[in-house]
Amino acid sequence: MELPKYHETFIPILEILNTVESLKSRELASRVRDLYYSDLPQELLNQKTSSGANVLLDRILWGKSYLKMAKFVSYPKRGEVQITEKGKQILNKGQLPLHKLQNDQDFINHRKSVKSDKENEIDLDTVNVENASPQDLIDSGFSSIETEVKTELLEKLKDIDPYYFEKVILILLKKMGYGDFIETSKSGDGGIDGIINEDKLGLEKIYTQAKRYNENKVREKDIRNFIGAMSGDTSKGVFITTSTFDNFAVKKAKEAHHSIILIDGAKLVDLMLQYNVGVQVKTVYEVKEIDSDFFEGE
Repeated sequence: MELPKYHETFIPILEILNTVESLKSRELASRVRDLYYSDLPQELLNQKTSSGANVLLDRILWGKSYLKMAKFVSYPKRGEVQITEKGKQILNKGQLPLHKLQNDQDFINHRKSVKSDKENEIDLDTVNVENASPQDLIDSGFSSIETEVKTELLEKLKDIDPYYFEKVILILLKKMGYGDFIETSKSGDGGIDGIINEDKLGLEKIYTQAKRYNENKVREKDIRNFIGAMSGDTSKGVFITTSTFDNFAVKKAKEAHHSIILIDGAKLVDLMLQYNVGVQVKTVYEVKEIDSDFFEGE
């Protein structure tokens, strides 16, 4: 006997959620364990990861996360999980193999929205376990965890108050090493959300515009208005969005006499992870190797 793989918990998770309006994530994991896997040996049920987490509960929670990426479940409010109509439809079919979820268009779009071009070219999620080296497996696992964090982070950004989103952007730029920032007034700001100092003394200023969009792309008109709102004391601007820029917006920014940097949702969450804004370190793993110098004197 062995513990179920995370993708083998898909249907049990959906079956539990189909009986309730919503559940807290931890309660969901406990119910799935108790109803479907309680007959496993106690030593398996008590098995821990190297960081001390229960292996089975951790796998169930990962199963929930993957179901969320493909929109088979949703998070109606903080910490809670709910089955969607799409989830009910797949539950009626009685099976959801991993390859079907990975080929689901919602899942593909979700993963692409937070992955850089380089990550999309080398997709570590598809690593062949049988032929992979231990380092490949570590990289693959790390990639999956990071993508999940980026996904949730981007969703948080899309849900928060638009004014607070503007403040998050200014906090990020401050963490990146820029000087003090000034939030503009929320009325009549002419499309400028904040002003940051490029240097600590404030000799050079950069204007910022933050658009918290869900699906809508930033258009050429938005870039044109941003450029028009920039006063004569600066020629530099940063336009940030939780979505993407259409081709005309990108073209307008490139052709502008001003220096306009565009940051889309994928790049934004990359920077937030890099500078620890809105995230925290959960676990630190140490990978050790032989110290050859130690044995030089033998």
